[in-house]
Amino acid sequence: MLRDTGKVMSSLPLVFEPPRRGQVPPRHLADLTADQRRAAVAELGEKAFRAGQLSQHYFGRLTADVHAMTDIPPRARAHLAGALLPRLLTAVRTVSCDDGSTGKTLWRAHDGTLLESVVMLYPDRATACVSSQAGCGMACPFCATGQGGLRRNLSTAEIVEQVRAAAAAARDGMLGRPARLSNVVFMGMGEPLANYRRVIAAVRRICDPVPRGFGISQRSVTVSTVGLVPAMRKLAGEGLAVTLAVSLHAPDDELRDELVPVNTRWKIAEVLAAARHHAGQTGRRVSVEYALIRDVNDQPWRADLLGKLLHRELGPLVHVNVIPLNPTPGSRWDAAPKPVEREFVSRVNAAGVPCTVRDTRGREIAAACGQLAATATANPPTRTPPAPRPARHLSAPPAREVSEFRDHGNRFRGPRRARGSGR
Repeated sequence: MLRDTGKVMSSLPLVFEPPRRGQVPPRHLADLTADQRRAAVAELGEKAFRAGQLSQHYFGRLTADVHAMTDIPPRARAHLAGALLPRLLTAVRTVSCDDGSTGKTLWRAHDGTLLESVVMLYPDRATACVSSQAGCGMACPFCATGQGGLRRNLSTAEIVEQVRAAAAAARDGMLGRPARLSNVVFMGMGEPLANYRRVIAAVRRICDPVPRGFGISQRSVTVSTVGLVPAMRKLAGEGLAVTLAVSLHAPDDELRDELVPVNTRWKIAEVLAAARHHAGQTGRRVSVEYALIRDVNDQPWRADLLGKLLHRELGPLVHVNVIPLNPTPGSRWDAAPKPVEREFVSRVNAAGVPCTVRDTRGREIAAACGQLAATATANPPTRTPPAPRPARHLSAPPAREVSEFRDHGNRFRGPRRARGSGR
């Protein structure tokens, strides 16, 4: 339902469980733990140590090419590769921008499902941005992925294969110079914590030492969420020192209900309490993501409220990433003007919360935050959301009283309408 607030609510429903369709992806080496790989190899009638050889090739040498595995006898090689290294993803198209330092690949899975991943080279690191689902069920109206709906969860191995391909591309100089893949962010298509079991298994493959995994530091892995509170709390108990990124996008429940529909299920107070629990369990700083949208969530009073709220709830264990809204086909929203962006960042910093503007990569190839749509056409048509009405740029909420964050009961009461302001 559209509310007369100058903003727009997504007309798509929240979807936590993907529709059941088609065949499940075939079993793959990367779906299995080291013990499970040895057992699987033995079940195939081969010597168990062959599992280590396969793993060394896949996780250490970053190859799934059976012909390169010359330390395994040809007969065993074909047998094992056929059973444990099926082709899961086929590259449909790879495009690049930012002088070749950003690359996006459109993948087709075994069942025809399309998904996308991105790899980015920086002066000090190389980062893979991977998808955890094909599509997304969280229905955020400013995100191309969310407006496309959820098709299915990806398997552990389908996630891991994106990382392997990115690591191989970085190593082989496909981004301009050879580099080691150092960081992985679960910020591609999908809500990672809605595919919890497979994502956690993928994180372990990414971080386990070679040949059990790729050997990437847990501290160099970021798992994002729109705020699935039970899964956030569960993640805190996994013993993984990964960074939690919370896509907040608004400091008040009224607006966040519209921008991030899952907020109708778990309010800001609950999300931040779960984030605080994760920070307390892991000692890791929480990253708060905030897409800045012109005349929607960029008001100075919202910057003040955001800073005050995060400083009180997370203290030194938080950092805000302001993301200039990235354009998507058909969207009538646009990024906040640069002076507004600078004032917003300054106000959050003034509240004692570190806040910076994220380096935007991949806009020209629809590879930036919120742009992944996984269509086979170069210029995909997308659903056009209703346009928000322009709002006056205000230094304080009109006819509202911005109430305090209240520790007791762990409840946050956001901007409150004055009597007679109505909806």
